[in-house]
Amino acid sequence: MSTNTLEAGARPAAEINAEKALVSKVAWRLMPLIMVCYLFAFFDRINISFAKFQLQADLSLSDTAYGLGAGLFVVGYVIFEVPSNMMLYKVGARRWIARIMMSWGLATAAMVFVTAEWQFYVLRFIIGAMEAGFAPGVLYYLTLWFPQHFRGRITSMLFLASAFAGLVGAPFSGLVLEHLDGVLQMRGWHWLFLLGGLPCVGLGFMVLTLLKDRIEDAHWLSPAEKTLLASRIAKHEPNQHGGSLLSAIRIPGFLMLGFIYFLIQVASYGLNFWAPQLIRSAGTQSPVMIGLLTAIPYVCGAITMVVIGRLSDATGERRKFVCGLVVLGALGFFSAGIFADHTTFLIIALGMLGAGIIASIPTFWTLPPKLLAGAGAGAAGGIAVINTLGQFGGIVSPVMVGRIRDLTGSTTPALYVIGVCALLAAALLLWGLPQKLRTLDKG
Repeated sequence: MSTNTLEAGARPAAEINAEKALVSKVAWRLMPLIMVCYLFAFFDRINISFAKFQLQADLSLSDTAYGLGAGLFVVGYVIFEVPSNMMLYKVGARRWIARIMMSWGLATAAMVFVTAEWQFYVLRFIIGAMEAGFAPGVLYYLTLWFPQHFRGRITSMLFLASAFAGLVGAPFSGLVLEHLDGVLQMRGWHWLFLLGGLPCVGLGFMVLTLLKDRIEDAHWLSPAEKTLLASRIAKHEPNQHGGSLLSAIRIPGFLMLGFIYFLIQVASYGLNFWAPQLIRSAGTQSPVMIGLLTAIPYVCGAITMVVIGRLSDATGERRKFVCGLVVLGALGFFSAGIFADHTTFLIIALGMLGAGIIASIPTFWTLPPKLLAGAGAGAAGGIAVINTLGQFGGIVSPVMVGRIRDLTGSTTPALYVIGVCALLAAALLLWGLPQKLRTLDKG
């Protein structure tokens, strides 16, 4: 039995219900805007995979060059992520997240001006640099508003937006590429980046206007609600104002979590950047149909995400759920390699790896805040460091897959390599983490 269940049994039902109602009120106030922002953030990452075919033809890019450009986004992201998150802690989440959204939206829209390979590389790096710190910043922001034992479902809600980005963005991208190609003398991939970037500027202004940095600033909460919410958050996370980034990095298990997230991201970017190519290689040529089929793994990921978020909150077994999901993703990659030339079985395999890899990410992100509880400023920077270490997977994965495809003429060997990476992540989750985190796992 988890400590969540034991604690619930020791508290009056009225108090438990009041806390649930308050968390629900906060979620309805904050999460819709945050989820829309995250949806656009994720879409602006994966839209390069749909633009790939027209982009490669117009710029004469090899698969290796495409993989390098896709990976340069992550290089910019990685270099500026930790400084970005430390600035978020200093100036406040509302202002900094708004700045991130506006700047990356403008940079994404600027892709319409790319006419040469080197421009593609430079702008992909700039887009990553402008978006740096967004995801860990939002994750840190959620720790300021939601008690620990609600974060499984809240984090799942956040990452559900990434699944919807694939679910909605994939067919939307296909429609844009097919029906807007040539409109106003612009290519379909130009429209794709323009329509993905400009709305982010408006969303940035909404963040600046509607979000609050602290519970005390929330005019829509009563004094009693503010006190209750702050006390429930502080119960599991004492000494919020101390600590440093260096002390966070020294916590046993910190770097191992970063390495595990790196392996998960190798798999995630393998899906995000190459799924349309896999479907096309299996025999589907229509951009709209490719978009619709690419949405399937994100549908599976969304469903699994919701179910696992609730189960992990109920049981507290975060680590084991992440492990099981990553194993499912690995089986999906192996199956995708085996059935690379059979569209029906390939889609089933993509559904498996989508259900596993996409759903494993929000559950994984319930682990670092437990390890970093009480680290204060170090928590914000520490979450960013773990995300940064993981994002190196976004550099390695697209370049590796592109290079293997150029050398062998097939993506299949790369799928097997990614599957092995996922299995290694599962093994480390079970046996590579320190006893402290295994104990906290049920808290």
